[in-house]
Amino acid sequence: MSVPIDVTGRLRKMPAKAGSPVSYALKVGDTEVPLNELIGRKVRLDYDGIIRCIHCDRTTKKSFSQGFCYPCFRKLAACDSCIMSPEKCHFHLGTCREPEWGERNCMVEHVVYLANSSGLKVGITRSSQVPTRWIDQGAVDAIPMLRVSSRYLSGLVEVACKQHVADRTNWRAMLKGDVPELDLLEERRRILTLIEGDLATLKQHHGDDSINVVDEASLSLGYPVDVWPSKVKTHNLDKTPEVEGLLEGIKGQYLMLDTGVINIRKFTGYEVRFRVLD
Repeated sequence: MSVPIDVTGRLRKMPAKAGSPVSYALKVGDTEVPLNELIGRKVRLDYDGIIRCIHCDRTTKKSFSQGFCYPCFRKLAACDSCIMSPEKCHFHLGTCREPEWGERNCMVEHVVYLANSSGLKVGITRSSQVPTRWIDQGAVDAIPMLRVSSRYLSGLVEVACKQHVADRTNWRAMLKGDVPELDLLEERRRILTLIEGDLATLKQHHGDDSINVVDEASLSLGYPVDVWPSKVKTHNLDKTPEVEGLLEGIKGQYLMLDTGVINIRKFTGYEVRFRVLD
């Protein structure tokens, strides 16, 4: 007989570990509920109407930047516009909101990579976030392309790449499992050839050691999914605070229920009750 699962607390991004398939947990308060073993069982999320900032714990009527209150959204470097557009980083101008945070998170090695989530895309992440970033995007394959000395520089490289390849995931196609087969080794060679001039210019300004081409293997990822949805219907806790259904799969940061999908990361900071009903 299985142990009843009934936990209450603040939602956080789902922890995940690479494997065959990826292993997920639902983090509710201080509890991490293993999710892979719940595939095929009926689950329920109840939102109690309270959102608490994941930084300062202040109660907020609305979540900003996936879990922050408005004052924290305005003052934290993690919420600045350059997080979404790293080529706009202004650390070197001395105007970073939190210079120490910037030193730890932005002035460190980043990876420019290619991934296949719903087709070929380019992306960037801190070296320490490989392969977590790829899992969060629902990539079935990903490959490092370049290692660069800072987030700012990775953003400049990404801008050059975006002339030739998308930088967005079609999340609906990703959730349907509608992903074409791609040879990422060949795609890496192709993109590097296309941006060769851009890389040379960036090295002239930032130094030869600031950008390094890597010859690393690709990583294939599988996800715990029993049933792929033919149509993607989304649950929104702000509109419908009770979400219930048979858990049919998990991919990216989405729970895939027979009643629709829910992006757990979108509701970071929401106080919820999570139960397994059978």
